[in-house]
Amino acid sequence: MTLDYAALFAATPSPYLVLDTNFVIVDVNHAYLLATLRTRKELIGQYVFDAFPDNPDDLEADGVQNLQASLHRVLITREADSMALQRYDIPLTNSPGEFEERWWSTINTPVLNADGSVAWVIHRVEDVTAFIRARRPGTTRTPREEGTEAELYARARELQRLNEELRHAHARERHVALALQEAMLHVPDLSKHPDIAVRYLPAIGSLNVCGDWYDIVDLPDDRFAVAVGDVVGHGLQAATVMGMLRSALSAAARAVDGPAKALEVLGLYARSVDGALAATATQVLIDSNRRLVTYSSAGHPPPVLLHPDGSCELLDQATDPPLGARPEHAPRPQSSRAYLPGATLALYTDGLIERRYEDIDIGLARLTDALTHHRRLGAERLADAVLTRLDVSGGARDDIALIIVRL
Repeated sequence: MTLDYAALFAATPSPYLVLDTNFVIVDVNHAYLLATLRTRKELIGQYVFDAFPDNPDDLEADGVQNLQASLHRVLITREADSMALQRYDIPLTNSPGEFEERWWSTINTPVLNADGSVAWVIHRVEDVTAFIRARRPGTTRTPREEGTEAELYARARELQRLNEELRHAHARERHVALALQEAMLHVPDLSKHPDIAVRYLPAIGSLNVCGDWYDIVDLPDDRFAVAVGDVVGHGLQAATVMGMLRSALSAAARAVDGPAKALEVLGLYARSVDGALAATATQVLIDSNRRLVTYSSAGHPPPVLLHPDGSCELLDQATDPPLGARPEHAPRPQSSRAYLPGATLALYTDGLIERRYEDIDIGLARLTDALTHHRRLGAERLADAVLTRLDVSGGARDDIALIIVRL
């Protein structure tokens, strides 16, 4: 027997709304219509906060604010969010301008697409207005009922208070993290490089800081080096290690000849930094006069060279283990490749191409297809097009750094 999920949804005794990612109501079950005294015609297609605004006569009304915060958390974390007991009055459609006092227990749950992005949000509520009214003065209750209800109510309000404190603490930590990230990962001066675009996307749900990094170093004789790297982990610790490795490689690129030697220096330095082992990095030296790219990689996904005819070449002929992976120092490999005017170079971190339960070759093919399809775009538009085509323009489960260089 095949289950009719639409019929099950319609008949579910708990009130449910289905919202799209813009918080527009796309479906509603019968129990929700009964609980809110509405019809499907009045709700379907409505922005949820237009359909259910705050009561203007209640100066302390915060239902819209709290529900918005919960729904945004669901979009960011892709996890269910339970709200504390909440007063959220509903407008009476038969009496314009009038609201009826209501109290709700609410859970918002994401419905995910195959790629892990949020498709819809299920907004489930339970009307607990009768419970709230029952504990008010003048209502006959047994001492046990009165004590239990008072304890439950007090715990719900305390949970809401603690949640708010945690959110404020998270916001303060995020502010500190952003200041640290900005100090360590200043955007390179691209005024000399109008054909270079950079993009930096921390993992969804992180503090907006991560262990991925990028850098651009100007060198004599119309040469410059571009690099990306990836430190294991997220958050402040990974960001701190990232800043140290980025600075070390930037200095090495100016002091030694070629990417391989620069990565050798970085590998030696990484052994003295807690949390730096197993980090990956790749650096490409561009010689504009000779139209030559020279590269070396320490366990990092290969850069892509997009030729003017639309074909893509993986720069994977100089790949070595991650930083600190070898017990003893050894020279790193290096390779060079000539390019034609109009070629494009793409460096990136693994968050751009890797997907859970998917072979990395599929992600690489997706990237090269995107580059080929949009090869006629300038660097800035091409960077955005790649992120969009790989469905990570709003972030992903892992950090992402991307550099696009028009050669």
